[in-house]
Amino acid sequence: MYSHRVDWKLLPILGAMYAVSLIDRTNMSNALIAGMGLELNFMVGDRYSIALLLFFVPYFLFELPSNILLRKIGAARWLGSITMAWGLVMMGMGFAQNWWSIAILRTVLGLFEAGFFPGCVYLISCWYVRYEVQKRLAAFFLVSVLAGGFSPLLATALIQMKGLAGYLGWRWIFIIEGIATVIIGILAFFFVIEFPDKVLTSNHPFLTATEVNIVKFRIDRDRKDSEDDPLTWGKVGKHLSDWKLWAFAFLYMCSTMPTYALAYFLPVILQEGLGYSMVMSQLLSAPPYVFAAVAAFALAVWADKAKTRAPFIAGQAIITIVGCALTGWATNNGARYFGAFLGAAGSIGNVPACLAYQSNNIRTNSKRSVGSALQVGFGSIGGILASTVYRNADRPRYLPGLWTTVGCQLLILVLLTICTAYFRVQNKKQEKEGKKLENCEGFRYTI
Repeated sequence: MYSHRVDWKLLPILGAMYAVSLIDRTNMSNALIAGMGLELNFMVGDRYSIALLLFFVPYFLFELPSNILLRKIGAARWLGSITMAWGLVMMGMGFAQNWWSIAILRTVLGLFEAGFFPGCVYLISCWYVRYEVQKRLAAFFLVSVLAGGFSPLLATALIQMKGLAGYLGWRWIFIIEGIATVIIGILAFFFVIEFPDKVLTSNHPFLTATEVNIVKFRIDRDRKDSEDDPLTWGKVGKHLSDWKLWAFAFLYMCSTMPTYALAYFLPVILQEGLGYSMVMSQLLSAPPYVFAAVAAFALAVWADKAKTRAPFIAGQAIITIVGCALTGWATNNGARYFGAFLGAAGSIGNVPACLAYQSNNIRTNSKRSVGSALQVGFGSIGGILASTVYRNADRPRYLPGLWTTVGCQLLILVLLTICTAYFRVQNKKQEKEGKKLENCEGFRYTI
């Protein structure tokens, strides 16, 4: 069936690219405890948090411009080019001689990575009908999370290169992972597919004209937006005036905040808080991600079958709260470690769930472009929040950071209550009065 061909053409290469993106973005914690902290004096004040935070400033600012360029330049050329660029930056981090060089390179890394994730979300959401999209987003995202979860194991192996060419092991983490990223960026030029309305004129027209027409027919029957409507600044302003986009953005911000906290600080908590060695801290960082990937994909399939989103997001937010409580306040190390499993499962599962929640409740390509950039941009604010509230002064328990994480999950529950009440009222008006929702006859919001 053509949809499976789309799956195999679209998801594996994007998943591989996002895997190296996550690894490149979050390997700072692995490098920190492998010697970077001491060699480059990162343990002075809040230098580590500053280096983490600077990544997210350009990451937030350049997401919408990048989505505009994605359409103009083409998915394969644009996504492949920025992947190669951030791979080269990552290699450069392996040769840094002071902490501020790392901070500057992290800023440049954020610039190049800014366009990748919102571009992928935009591209994937344009290929599928609404109740097929969460499991596809989950597959793309969770394959990369699973690979990223094993990055501590990879880091442990690369650390063994200590002494080669006179470099400490942490430098080889950046150098080797940067080389791998450049290679995957080159492959993207040949394997990433275009949007449905452009695929027949691309360098890789893997579907026939009849199959493309079937794709467009299904999308139009679902939401009537198979064709591109060019994005203008007037449309940007119009779309940004829709309060729902901001609600979806805050939902996503609150979901990503704990995922970044886990990536940046779990190895530190395991080493300094639970007393494990450097190697064991790296190794024990992986299992929570494996558990999270399996649990999140199962819930994504269930949510697509149930054709509902909010109850699943709420449930996973509650799971995250329980995980934070165990990690922060349990007295037994086993219980604290189990809390990391729950925190990872709940927060990581909510990333594709919140993306699908927005995708299901908006229409037109221009609004998807703006919405995905805004939503993922607010995800970077979640990263900034994690970088600042998990302070060096609070290690190894990071209690203020955990309280902030709990607060973000409570905000998710409040926003879901507001959105659900609004969507129910609007759906009743559509059913009884024939009201056009999202300027589309027959469109109904997904609860």
